[in-house]
Formats: sequence, structure tokens, C-alpha cells
Amino acid sequence: MAKNVRDGLTDQLLEALLSLKNTEECYAFLEDVCTISELKALSQRLEVAKMLDAGEKYEDIVKKTGASTATVSRVKRCLFYGADGYAIVLKNMKNKK
Repeated sequence: MAKNVRDGLTDQLLEALLSLKNTEECYAFLEDVCTISELKALSQRLEVAKMLDAGEKYEDIVKKTGASTATVSRVKRCLFYGADGYAIVLKNMKNKK
């Protein structure tokens, strides 16, 4: 994570996320901590990452998810040049199935 984001408050948030035991606890926490728009945006970005990882085209991703081309482009940039967060999550999700 970028140095300007790493601090005690962010550490606390990450500890809170890691303390959640199941989907219902995650829903409850995220509903309290995020607006509906923020939660939908995060969910959309993850779907975009899954689709990019599967080799789908920008046009299809935009149509299926409603994401802007800017969002698709940003997620793609993170997939290839980011901190590998999407890659870790996508791998973990695949392994869980």
C-alpha cells in the first residue's frame, strides 16, 4: 500500500476486516462503514478485475458491468502495475472454489 495510506487508522481498518468471520459479518460491517454507492463501486471493480483476468474485452466489460471505460482502464492498470492486490484476491477466490 502506498506510504501515504499506511497509518494507524488504516491498520485498524485492516485488522477489523481480518476479524470478520463470515459473509454476514462482512455485510454488516461494510453496510455500516460504506455508503451503498461505495460498496457497489468496490463490487464493480472486483467484477471488472475478474473479467479482465479472464481475457474479456473492454466493450463487453463496460456493457456487462456498467463500469466506465476509465474504471476498466484503472483496474487493468492495477492488475498489471499495482500492488498485486487484485491478483491475490482472484487467486484466493479461485482456490476457494
